[in-house]
Amino acid sequence: MAVRGAGSITISSRWLIVCGAAISLAGLAAEIGYAVVGETPLSLRVVRFLSLSAEGNLPTWYASSLLLVAALLLVAIARSARRDATETAHWWVLALGFFYISLDEAVEIHEGWSDYISSSGIAYFGWVIPAAVIVVLVALAYVPFLRRLPRWARLGFLVSGAIYVGGALLMELPLGAWTELHGTDNLTYALLDWVEETLELVGVSLFLIYLERYRDQGLSDGA
Repeated sequence: MAVRGAGSITISSRWLIVCGAAISLAGLAAEIGYAVVGETPLSLRVVRFLSLSAEGNLPTWYASSLLLVAALLLVAIARSARRDATETAHWWVLALGFFYISLDEAVEIHEGWSDYISSSGIAYFGWVIPAAVIVVLVALAYVPFLRRLPRWARLGFLVSGAIYVGGALLMELPLGAWTELHGTDNLTYALLDWVEETLELVGVSLFLIYLERYRDQGLSDGA
């Protein structure tokens, strides 16, 4: 992936797949290794650096970077769009949203929402409640926008979005229920969280691939 200015970001789908798979599998190996070996200075250092559940480490940096690149591509598309102002505004709102999600991925702003929402069971992580409302409202607001996109772009954006939301939001439900009963210091929690974070990586990687294709093909078709 090379960045030469917002309008000329180029993305290698092969490298996205290779890097995403490497990050995910390394995190899985670190979690399983930690569970098998137990806590030692080395195993603790490795799991903190590679775990998809940990903060401020390699997977967090990688995921945040992907989201930032998506935001930059959205800015490039918004600046190049040739249709009405409403459609251009949709691209700008998406860009701002991805800038926020990139920041949130790095510093976990959403976790603070749970301090104000008392819940249990699958909604143990209280932030999922307002997040679900926001996702539904955004999805409804973007229906007309999506209908105007080329069919392949619409399908690609919907699939990648569903995968990302499935990880970021839906997987939080079983993860929350398990956490309430068993805490976070166990392999099952780590594996559930690994599935969640891996789905997020797959979703944003797929979105990047379709987003670049749209920039190169969709805009030239008059988008």
